[in-house]
Amino acid sequence: MPTQPLSQKEIEDRLRELPGWSAGDDRLTRSYRLADHFAATALVVHVAQIQQELDHHSDLTLGYDTVSLSVHTHSAGGTVTEKDFALAERVERIAPGHGAH
Repeated sequence: MPTQPLSQKEIEDRLRELPGWSAGDDRLTRSYRLADHFAATALVVHVAQIQQELDHHSDLTLGYDTVSLSVHTHSAGGTVTEKDFALAERVERIAPGHGAH
């Protein structure tokens, strides 16, 4: 069964539960700041592991002490779906353990 795009209202309601995340251009996005490059790299590896488990992948950008994610669902025409929120919620749970804020 194909994943259905969420309405703008559903997206806005769900974002209230994910401080720091935003929606725009049919994507969910979030940037994290970390202590240093090693901590940022460790977060990227952990996010990659979650993405493999969910079989849902975001665009990840690694900076010296930053990590940025941008996610949408290709199979739903490049829109935001429940799959994107599932990934965002998982990342949000593990990020503090890496010192991300």
